[in-house]
Amino acid sequence: MPTHNLRVYPSKEALPREEQLAWKIAEMAASSSAIDDNAREMVINRIIDNAAVALAAINRDPVANARSQALAHPRPVGATVFGMPNDQTFQAEWAAWANGTAVRELDMHDTFLAADYSHPGDNIPPITAVAQQCGQMHGLSGADIVRGILVAYEVQINLVKAICLHEFKKDHIAHLCPAQAAGIGALLGLDADTILQAVQQAVHVSFTTRQSRKGEISSWKAYAPAHAGKLAVEAVDRAMRGEKSPSPIYEGEDSVVAWMLGGADARYDVPMPEPGEPLRAILDSYTKEHSAEYQSQALIDLAFKMREQIHDMGEIEEIVIHTSHHTHYVIGTGANDPQKMDPKASRETLDHSIMYIFAVALQDGVWHHVASYTPERASRPDTVALWHKIRTTEDPEWTRRYHSSDPNEKAFGGRVEIRFKDGNTFTDELGVANAHSLGARPWTRPDYIRKFETLTEGIITPEESTRFLEIVQNITDLEANDLFQLNVQLDSLELRCSKRDNRGIF
Repeated sequence: MPTHNLRVYPSKEALPREEQLAWKIAEMAASSSAIDDNAREMVINRIIDNAAVALAAINRDPVANARSQALAHPRPVGATVFGMPNDQTFQAEWAAWANGTAVRELDMHDTFLAADYSHPGDNIPPITAVAQQCGQMHGLSGADIVRGILVAYEVQINLVKAICLHEFKKDHIAHLCPAQAAGIGALLGLDADTILQAVQQAVHVSFTTRQSRKGEISSWKAYAPAHAGKLAVEAVDRAMRGEKSPSPIYEGEDSVVAWMLGGADARYDVPMPEPGEPLRAILDSYTKEHSAEYQSQALIDLAFKMREQIHDMGEIEEIVIHTSHHTHYVIGTGANDPQKMDPKASRETLDHSIMYIFAVALQDGVWHHVASYTPERASRPDTVALWHKIRTTEDPEWTRRYHSSDPNEKAFGGRVEIRFKDGNTFTDELGVANAHSLGARPWTRPDYIRKFETLTEGIITPEESTRFLEIVQNITDLEANDLFQLNVQLDSLELRCSKRDNRGIF
């Protein structure tokens, strides 16, 4: 795969369009290439995964409120909203908003970590919504959705491999929004000129700060990727009408690289496949078995293992987690966020506190997307006592492995040292989660189906579960009229905010 060398160009130094990163993205998105069988199967896994976590969160406040906003924007031939009947459709950008929030709420879908962070499954809601709304007009099929998703994953994952946003305190949706725009462009079969303008607008409007994931983390953490999806839909719509966007968005003298990232002297090497090259980046992503920040996945599995050798948690004097720079500074004590040690912190904050997560996993030996985060669970005195004995420290070797380009060496876990009051110590380590492709129990299709059935049990009927799983596993056979079936429905009596209300402006 070729590498694009990205830098800032002064206005007096002309940069041909063909040498701009946004053009490389657009050209790739507009090209046709054979669909890799393994990549197609992983798209199906990711759609199942997204639906599972979305339905598990369907009546949580942020999801119900996002749905309420979407219901204020009905459209006869629009897009479906998770939980609502398949024959009720809404404006695509608002369906993407509602569904994107539902997918992101529990922090339990797929992830890719490299120079920066990402949840590439966030690309799926806006692409699916546009496919449903435009399916009949553009003659779209399930195969077109697959292609759009693969393009979006390719763009986001390759940007994440090359450009660190966190270093400059920018939120990771800055890589997501252009990926969503490119994926929608690929879905609709747009030409490279149009996709270029959509991508540039998407980049321009999606740079936000990381305060959304710092301090007292709010529900905006779930809304942010959905906001990016809504912005991407609007960017593509505007570009399709012939409008232009800021250019060159990455390389310009007053561009995002110049003023929001590394500055005039910055250099980034961005991998980007040639037009027509098979799109396999989705195979580099990995899902979550546990509902928590991905960097905690291996450490949760390690806590389950280590607890078997601990007879009395009260005898623990201190726990030190030796881990990567990102884990230490984002979800560890290196963040210097007192909220990460606060029993009254929000769920969004607790799932970004490895100290809390490791304490509960060590005590309980299980992790549950609801029970592990309740205020009662967080405030249990013995948990608080153990929690406050845990600290993290950066280990250069774990940082090196975190950034390694060798998949057999890349790691997201750490080494845990438990020191007891009698002076004895107990140490163990784990590099990747059990569910990872190189983990102890790599996930395959039956695991994704089990996750879907587990998270939706008691929420949807067995018949609806069977219907959806059959539809999605045959996605490439779907025609335009069938795309509305890529939704999961609830009984309206069990769904909060199932009717339009007057609480807000819409």
